[in-house]
Order: sequence, then structure tokens, then C-alpha cells
Amino acid sequence: MKGCLNCFRKKEEEVERKIRTNDLEYNKQFGYASNYISTSKYNVFTFLPINLFEQLQRVANAYFVILLILQVIPAISSLTPVTTAVPLVIVLSITALKDLVDDVRRHQSDNLVNNRKSQVLRNGVLTEENWMNVQVGDIIRMESDAFVAADLLLLSTSEPHGLCYIETAELDGETNLKCRQALVETAELGDDIHSLGQFNGHITCEPPNNKLDKFEGTLEWNGEKFSLCNDQILLRGCVLRNTQWCYGVVVFAGQDTKLMMNSGQSRFKRTHIDQLMNVIVLWIFGFLVCMALICAIACGVWESYVGQYFRAYLPWEVFTNNPAEIAALVFLSYIIILNTVVPISLYVSVEIIRMGHSLFINWDSKMYYAAKHTPAKARTTTLNEELGQIEYVFSDKTGTLTQNIMAFNKCSINGKLYGDVYDKDGNPMDITEFTKKVDFSGNVYSDKSFTFYDQTLLDDINKGDENVTNFFRLLALCHTVMPEEKNGLLEYQAQSPDEGALVSAAKNFGTVFLARTPNTITIKDQDKEVTYELLHILDFNNVRKRMSVIVRTTDGKLLLLCKGADSIIYEHLSQNCSDLQAVTTEHLNKFACDGLRTLCLASKELDPNYYEEWKSRHHEASTSLEDRDEKLDVVYEEIEQDMMLLGATAIEDKLQDGVPDTIANLADANMKIWVLTGDKQETAINIGYSCNMLTDEMEDVFIVGAHSKEEVRVELANAFKKIKDMVGCREVMIKDPRATSMVDMGDKEFALVINGHSLVYALEKEMEIEFLNVASLSKAVICCRVTPLQKALVVELVKKHKQAVTLAIGDGANDVSMIKAAHIGVGISGQEGMQAVLASDFSFAQFRYLERLLLVHGRWSYYRMCKFLKYFFYKNFAFTLCHFWYSFFVGFSAQTVYDQWFITFYNIMYTSLPVLAMALFDQDVNEDNCVKYPKLYVPGQYNLFFNKKIFLISLLHGVLTSLALFFIPYGAVCEAMRSDGKDFESHQVFGLTIGTALVITVSLQIGLDTAYWTGINHFFIWGSIAWYFGASLIVYSDGLYKLAQFPFVGVARNVLSQPTLWFTVLLTVLVCLLPVVAIRFLMRDLRPTLSDRIRLAQQLSKTSKRTTSQLLRRKSSRLSHRPSSRRSGYAFAHQEGFGRLITSGTIKMRQKKIGQRLSEHNLKERASAEDLQYDV
Repeated sequence: MKGCLNCFRKKEEEVERKIRTNDLEYNKQFGYASNYISTSKYNVFTFLPINLFEQLQRVANAYFVILLILQVIPAISSLTPVTTAVPLVIVLSITALKDLVDDVRRHQSDNLVNNRKSQVLRNGVLTEENWMNVQVGDIIRMESDAFVAADLLLLSTSEPHGLCYIETAELDGETNLKCRQALVETAELGDDIHSLGQFNGHITCEPPNNKLDKFEGTLEWNGEKFSLCNDQILLRGCVLRNTQWCYGVVVFAGQDTKLMMNSGQSRFKRTHIDQLMNVIVLWIFGFLVCMALICAIACGVWESYVGQYFRAYLPWEVFTNNPAEIAALVFLSYIIILNTVVPISLYVSVEIIRMGHSLFINWDSKMYYAAKHTPAKARTTTLNEELGQIEYVFSDKTGTLTQNIMAFNKCSINGKLYGDVYDKDGNPMDITEFTKKVDFSGNVYSDKSFTFYDQTLLDDINKGDENVTNFFRLLALCHTVMPEEKNGLLEYQAQSPDEGALVSAAKNFGTVFLARTPNTITIKDQDKEVTYELLHILDFNNVRKRMSVIVRTTDGKLLLLCKGADSIIYEHLSQNCSDLQAVTTEHLNKFACDGLRTLCLASKELDPNYYEEWKSRHHEASTSLEDRDEKLDVVYEEIEQDMMLLGATAIEDKLQDGVPDTIANLADANMKIWVLTGDKQETAINIGYSCNMLTDEMEDVFIVGAHSKEEVRVELANAFKKIKDMVGCREVMIKDPRATSMVDMGDKEFALVINGHSLVYALEKEMEIEFLNVASLSKAVICCRVTPLQKALVVELVKKHKQAVTLAIGDGANDVSMIKAAHIGVGISGQEGMQAVLASDFSFAQFRYLERLLLVHGRWSYYRMCKFLKYFFYKNFAFTLCHFWYSFFVGFSAQTVYDQWFITFYNIMYTSLPVLAMALFDQDVNEDNCVKYPKLYVPGQYNLFFNKKIFLISLLHGVLTSLALFFIPYGAVCEAMRSDGKDFESHQVFGLTIGTALVITVSLQIGLDTAYWTGINHFFIWGSIAWYFGASLIVYSDGLYKLAQFPFVGVARNVLSQPTLWFTVLLTVLVCLLPVVAIRFLMRDLRPTLSDRIRLAQQLSKTSKRTTSQLLRRKSSRLSHRPSSRRSGYAFAHQEGFGRLITSGTIKMRQKKIGQRLSEHNLKERASAEDLQYDV
């Protein structure tokens, strides 16, 4: 507990952290957090009060608690508090139990983590301590496969020169091993406990923060000062791999660790139906107040003119002698009685339905990716119906639309293109499965899976072509790949699939990367092993978009080798490369048109004197504590000038299976697809055509690629003018971008492609509306060369100005901000780790599953939730308003028409299960037709299944039903006689008659609303009616009366034996339901919707199948005696800073059905907007 209090103790904001190793007393004065962590919310003493407080913060729960308090006051309540207390307690208990289970799991997880064992060096002796007892400044020993207990500064390891390997899956989802390196000076401490115990280094570093890839600090020891960076830091949550042991000093502990500071909750998302329900509940509350006010005013009038003369029989309360005071009390009484228009069970039912819909997604075998054993997963249970209302889909390209499995496909070397295949006459040939592959069997390091078809490239290598040799030598030297031997094979651990593909290509063509240390790189160049001295790695970042290495050859030459995006490399080339640059550009354009990912290679021989001068400036920048990255970028830029172009590579990233069909179907469902990618324009456009986003039938594809603000404005204005002239848009759209969603584009389609440098200006406040107007009127939008921040800004822009639901889908860490910004975030578990999945609301393994998620699960969830809400409000208005009509016959005395136990059980026991069955299993059309006819999805985008108008219709339906339920039994029971001649008229008989008619009516109404019957629906509907009669006979029996004092004793047995009751109930039910049946029959006959037509075709198709089956069976019976027969930019996905790590110390080499055709009803795929017959 002490650790917990210390963990949450409020302290002043840190500016910098000072730590003295092996000096706990010195470090305690700063009040640093201990290593105790707590993710739980409650303990034994705080659970009940805090949980109740949290639940009462929900307006609905607080409202029902207030009602319960009012019901306890006898003067204003004619209902027992049990009618509200029982459902309220059930709801609060279920929620509390769920919270308790979740928190117990958190406690168990916390205890498991806090009580992990760690070897801590205390007073010169290694002692075993629980993690929670570890303090800042302690030195910890870890062994292979152990979790890192806190954020540590690495001191020494079992590997040469302080190297260790870690797995960061818990931090970023990536399972590839990463390297960390201790300082050379501390690495000499080794495993010497005495030396480590005497270590008294003074660490000054940045305060706790959530930046996983950055650390700045200094270490002062033995009179020297050393610069510290992220390369020397092991973060809590990492796992030590392939390293026998290591030592580290605790820098950040517990809640201050970067892992804990990144574990904040995601943004809370609410569905549009939730927001609409809040508005409707406020309307209902206003309606409730109006009814109670009418009854209160009428009560005051009645008491003034009538009631005061009957005080001998109906005495007033002893504490009042004023009709106005009585009216005020009656107002509160009717608030209590009529509160069931918004029953608390509504919220419980909604949560159960959402949970069921989430489980259906998790259990869907058609969204299970067998190749990786990855099922679809609903990571939240609150957004299912929102999946049925998506209008904008924002998608990443690489790894989301494409496979992100890279293959070296083509290249351009010194102006010569390799990779195409030609016939004997010199004509280009298409590559098929029968095309002859290049034989790499002469290379013992070649991969069997590597394929290449242009034999001329291998021939030029064998001839000793210097340009080709230099090209592949650069690929083998300029990278941050780590070699590893597995099962006798040389494999590479790469930070990105692109880099791995390039180094593997060099290996297959004979330039094999064998091993590296922090100071050397060893390659095998055409059977000759050569070691290069690695002097510097000029690392990649998102601004530079390139990486370089500086190496010294065996003959003493200094070489700068660089690879990166063509647009960046071209800016740093020598003037002598202009001709080669022009030819290479043609090849790059061709590669981009083929949908390949490209990058350029360049090199430069350095002057030794210049290098020495530059080296000193580099050292000064690398040891700076302020703006270190910016200073390094300036130094890198200085040396990366006047390079000579070697050529370009082209890597293929194929589309995932089913992507074109999925995008086409989503577009037919009126969804606008926006692709936000970091790739270059040509490649993005080509992928757009490949996946059917862009088509030749489009009127125009607008390309915005200007580099200035005014030019971007002009290009957007010209695009909008052309669209306006062709489709007749009004100028008002420029001021109201929401109007663009309702423009009838006819058969005219447009697309917009915008570059990242143009998007910078388009997203500015004064131009964002112009950009959004053009984008909204385009069927497809492609934003290329965009940053992760720009992806999120585009999503936020649409959310800000459009009344539409957005979905973002991606697979990498650069998609996380976009996924969190959208209403729905979908993560794909691909090649770039699990970051996107961890931040998402839904996840699966392939983009094609998005079609089923939206068109089937999303549409069904929205359809079912809307039907549930319409019915739920209807049945509760029909139930509650009978009290209101009854008030006119009882002097507005707040007398209830039903027995109080019937009021309690109505929503909990009598009518809850049938509506849940409908909301969980109902479907208007089957799953095949949901996909085959994507226009079925459109109503959800315009909220047509449930909106304020639909609610008012449900309210009116409930009002009319309540009138029939009340006045027909009233006319039948009033002055009625039993069959034995005794009086049949009484309040109890009247209330039971209405209740019986009500339960049967609403149960049969749910039967009319159910489009898809299952055994569960039958059981719940007919079972609920049977349960009502059984429960009534039991509750109102003599024996139970003696136990619980039920007031309607014997009335069920008395009334249910009378034919009058059954005739009255039958008449009431017919009056309530026959108009509904008639109206629905006329609507489906005169104005059928698309779903009505498809459902009819499904039914006829089933009938046709049964008839055919019967004919076949009859035929087979007669013949039974017969014998039976039967162009993109390079994806720099690897982490910034990895290059510094490699050069910081010595590394030893590691080897280490579509549905049936409905031709008889002429249901064609066109399914135009007119077919829907909706008032959009």
C-alpha cells in the first residue's frame, strides 16, 4: 500500500532527472516513483462507493435513483418502491459485477507483475527482490528471456562490447529482434559484482515522457562525460533475447516508465444512435413532465370543485388543506407512475444486444484467415451498429490494400532497364507461370523462393560489368539489416520489408551480406569475401527520406553510399548526372505505371581531408544535448551533395486477394473511398486503377500537385468549376460542404489525387472547405506522399464538416493516428507489427473482410438495433399511457391501472426476451444478398431506419394502441356480469384484462416485426405469453398472498375463467394489430423497398427449391429400379536511430455464392436509388 500511495503522490513537474547510481538516499530526496504499478480502479473499501458514484454519473441511473427516493415517500407514491428498486438493483448489480470482474483481473495482473522477481544489487550483493521494491538508481541483473523490470540504462552484457538483443512486442507489437548497445566504458564492467557495486555514475536526463524512440541524457563517471541516447536504453516491457545476461541501472520506474505513460485510455467513441437516443430521452422526459403537469392541474381543479365534498370518503393528507399543494404532490406521483416510458431495462437490453453482435463478428468463420490462424475480432462492444452507417472509408495502401510482402521485380542500372522479358524478335512478353526463370543454382546463398525472369542481368554480372557490380554492392552495404543463421540458412532481420527484399536481391545476384560489427561490414562479392570499415550510418527519418553509409574500402578509399526516394536523391546529384537522370526518370515512370515501389541509388567518393573536418562537426552534433536531431540533419545534408546516380530499384507489392471486388462493392454501397498513402503519385494512381477506385469511365481525374498556396487554390477552384458545370452544383456548396453529400451526380464520376506538399495548403483553415467540396464530389480520393499527421487531419476535416460516419483502416504504426481519429478504426494484422490492431475497434487479417464486416454485420447490427428501439418505445408507450387515460376516471388521484407487481415484471419478465431474440437474430435479407445488392446499405447512411420521425411514428403507434387497450376493456368490463350473475366490474378485473391484452398484443406485434424466424424466436414469443399466464396464476394465488401480500389475490383465477375476458382480449388484440397488418400489406404491395423485393425473391426461391426437391424425390421413387449414377516511394518503415546503434560498438555476426439468380422477378444488379423508394 505504501508503494501505491507513493506511486500516485502528487509532485512537482520534473524539468530534468538526476540520478546517482547505488545511492538510494540521494535519489529518495527527489520523490521519484517506485516500481509499484496499479492499473486497477478499486480496492475492497472503495469499490462500492466509487462504483456507485461512477454509475450515478450516467443521467439515466441518477434519474431512476431520484424516482426511487420519491417512491419511498408515502404521500406522493401509489407504487411500492419495489417496482423501481428491483430493476434498478438488477441493472446496477450487473454493471457492478462486470466492473468488479474487470478490476479483479486488473488486480491479478498487477499482482503478477509487481511480484515478479528481479536480481537487484544492494550493498555489493545481488539479492532477489519483487519488482515493486525496485527503486530508481538500483542496478539490476537480467538473464535471457526475462522481462525488463523498469526503464534501464544498459551498463554491460554477456555479448562482446556491450551488445544485447531485445523483443519489443509488448511496446509496439513488433516481434523482430532489435539491438541495444552499452557504452564502451561501462561495458568493461562486465559481470564483476564488486566493480558494479562501486559504480557511482551520475546520470542527468530528460524527465519522464511517453516517447518510445527517443532518450537524451548524459552520464558523468570517473571525471568524464558521456552522451546517452535511446540506443543504450532498455524499456520496461521488453524481453531480453539471445543474450545470457546484462546489467542496467534504473532510470524510470513504475508509473514513470515509458510503457506506463503510453498506456492511457483511447478516445471514447459513441455511436450516432447513442447520441440520438440522448436527444429522444430528453424529449420523452419533456413529454413525461407535460403529462404529469396535465394530471396535476386537473387534480387541483378536481379537488377544488369535486374532491373537497367527498373528504369524508377520500380524506386529504393530514399535512395539507390546499388543492394546490395536493396538485404538487400529484405531479410528483405521476412522474413516478409514468416513468416507464423510459424503462431502465432499455439500457441493459442495448448492452446485451451489442455484446451479442460483437460475438457474431468474433465467431464468423468467413472472416477467419486460415493462413495465419487469425479470426476477426470486435475489440469494442459499443460501436457495432455504427458499422451499418459508414459513408467515408479512409484506407492505407501498403499492407492494407497490398500484401506488404516485397519482391525485387525490376531495376535500372546506368540507364539500362532490367526485368522485362522479350521474345526472339525483341517484342516484350507478358510473364506467366510458363515463363522461364533465371537459374540461381550456382549461388549457394540463393533463396529458392526468389524469382527473376531477365537473364541479361545475371549475364552482365558474370561478365564483370562494373556498373552492375557497384549497384548490388551498394545494396549489400547501405542498410541496417542484421544477419542471422537459422537451420544452416542465412536469413536477414530487417526493419522494413523493402530493405529486406533489396538485401536479399543482392544476395541472390551474388553480392552476399554476411556479417556486421559496429565498425565493419563483411560481404561476399562474387565468391570473394571483403570487409569494409563502417565509419558512419546517416540514418533515415521522415524528413530526410533517405539513408547513407560512409565506408572505407580495403584500398583506403572513402565511399558515401546513399539510397532513398527519387525526389530527394535527385536534389543531391551532381550536375554531370543530368543525362542519366533523364533516362532513369523514364524508367521510374514505367515502374510506377506498373504499380512498383521505387527508390534511387547514388554514391560519392569522399576526400579524406574533407571527411576529417566533417567528422569533427558530426561528433559535435551527435553529442549535443539540445536539438541533437536537427543538428545531425544539417551535418548529413552537408556531406550528401554532388553524388553520382547509380540507378533505381523497383519492388513489387501485390494487391491482397479480393481487394478490387471489395472496393467496387463498397463504392456501389455509396461509400466514398479515400486512400491515404506515403507512396508516390504514379504508383498510387496505378494502384487506384488496379483496385477499381479509378476507372476509365470517369469524367476526369483531377491531380493537385502544386507547390504554392495560390497554385493549389487555383487547381482546386478549376476542378470544382468543372464538376459544377457538368452536374449543375450550386455555389452555396462552397459555404456548406455538407450539401455536397446530397448532390445528384447522375452517371458522372470524378476522382481527386492530391500530393502531400499540396495537402499542406489544402488543409489550412482558409482553404479546407474548397478542398473538401472537390473531394466530396469525387467518387474516389487519393492522397499520396502524406505523413501520419496529415492522415489524421484529413479524417478530422471530414468529421468536422460532414454529417457522415467515417471508418479508417490500416496495418502499421503510421496509421494509428488515423484509426483513432475516425468514428470506427479497423486494424489489419499484417507485416508491420500490431500497432494498428492494438489501437483499433475491430481487427482482421485481410482487407476483403471489410466488405462482410460492413455489408453483412454492420447492416444487420444497424437494422436490428433500429427495429429494437422502435419496438421498445412502442411497447412502453402502449403500456404507460394506460395510466394516463385511467387518471381521467379516478379524479387524477395517481391510482395505477395495473397491479404494482405487473408493473415490475412487465419489462423484466413478460416482454424482454422476444425483443432480444429479434434484435439478436433478425435479418430482412440473407448474407449473400447483403453482399450481392450493396444498395441495401444506403438507408443506414441516411439514418432512415431510426430517426426522430420514426420515433414519433412509434410514439403515435403506442398512443393509439394504448387507447384501444384501455377503452375496449373499459367498455366491456363496465357494468359487466359474470356467467353466474355476479358483478364482474372491479378495478382488479379491469387492470388484469388490460394487462392480458397488452402482453398478448405486444408479443404478437413482435411476431409481425420479425422477418427471420428461428426456434429461439418461437420459444421466446409463445413462451412469454405462456409465462405471463402461469406467473399471474402463481402470483395472485392464495398461498403466495400469505407470504408476500400480493393485492390482486384470486383475481387471475376468477377472471381467466370468464368468456367475457377472452372475447374482450381477442377484440382488443384484433383492433390493435389488424390496422398494422393492413398498412404493411399495402406499403409492400404499392411501395416496396429493395429489401422487400429481395426478401420476396428469397421466399419464392425457397419454395421453388422445395417444389423441385419434391419432384425429384417422386421421380426417383418411380425409377428406383434403375441403377443409381451419380509507381510508389520507398517505404522507410524501419526505425529512426537504428543506424547509430550499429556504429556504437562491435557486433559479432549472427547466423542465426453468390446468391441465386432472381431472374423471375427481374431483380437486376442495377438497384438504383429509385429502387429503394426511400425519401433520402
